[in-house]
Amino acid sequence: MISKKAKLNPNIFEKDVDVAPTRNGFGDGVVEAGEKNENIVVLTADLSESTRAHKFAEKFPKRFFEVGIAEQNLASVASGLAAMGKIPFATSYAIFSPGRNWEQIRTTVCYNDLPVKIVGSHSGLMTGPDGGTHQALEDIALMRTLPRMVVISPCDYIEAKKATIECSKTNDPTYLRLGRSKTPKITTNETPFKIGKGITMFESEGGQPAVGIIATGFLTYIALKVASELEQNGTQVEVLNIHTIKPLDEEAVIDLAQRAGAIVTVEEHQIAGGLGSTIAEVLARENPTPMQFVGVQDRYGQSGDGHELVKQYGLDENGILEAVKNVLLKK
Repeated sequence: MISKKAKLNPNIFEKDVDVAPTRNGFGDGVVEAGEKNENIVVLTADLSESTRAHKFAEKFPKRFFEVGIAEQNLASVASGLAAMGKIPFATSYAIFSPGRNWEQIRTTVCYNDLPVKIVGSHSGLMTGPDGGTHQALEDIALMRTLPRMVVISPCDYIEAKKATIECSKTNDPTYLRLGRSKTPKITTNETPFKIGKGITMFESEGGQPAVGIIATGFLTYIALKVASELEQNGTQVEVLNIHTIKPLDEEAVIDLAQRAGAIVTVEEHQIAGGLGSTIAEVLARENPTPMQFVGVQDRYGQSGDGHELVKQYGLDENGILEAVKNVLLKK
């Protein structure tokens, strides 16, 4: 059943569940943060409306900077503003930032330990019709390898808004991974959120889970639907939402692995270097556990409806159910 502690939207499995893109959560969250802290500034690389940075530009035009189609400059200018005491949010498509300007992020932001917030919109397969050239499936891997970089992948609009506000209060370089398409609002304003802390969103009654599903991003919603189906069919299951991939909530991951004895990871990203790799690294060291990985299998994206692509690449309910079936055979 849905965890009471998570305080989720009770209507998440209904057809009329409210939907909104996670990029909208950033747009609303950065305005709210900007109202409380005049040192917050926003930059973009000719994509203000697409990234929802235009909301901040309209409210605080003197604190908004348009650098044009120059993503390397985007990171470098942001680092300069941060060195002068500002808290910059640098926005673009994830395929361009961090995809195009990774070296500048590495050297001017992380190496100097500056509080620049890299906001990568339009990540993952749900970018849909934009096609494989614009569907960032490698961005988590790029960013989590950078020392000092925090990596956050919100599950919905509300969590994205909370993440934006919370990371505006830190001095850490941070990557905020966002999506283009409308996805269900599964959390509420009362749902707990803390950078670096996972949230148990689903836990079956009546004993230890037979399998633990660890998800990030909008696929957390699909994982919850799968968990509900599994429970109805008699399989005890627990779903852990890892919105912060780095620093990882190792305690929560290890605890779930010890109790369940089998783990399935779910992400809209390449399996290599993403959430699954992160979890595997921890469990290999602390608690070796049978695992299955639901994610993109070393392939590029392609043009199409986002939901159809999720199904084609095996990230839908059937893909997760198959992974659960396979991992239970290994216990």
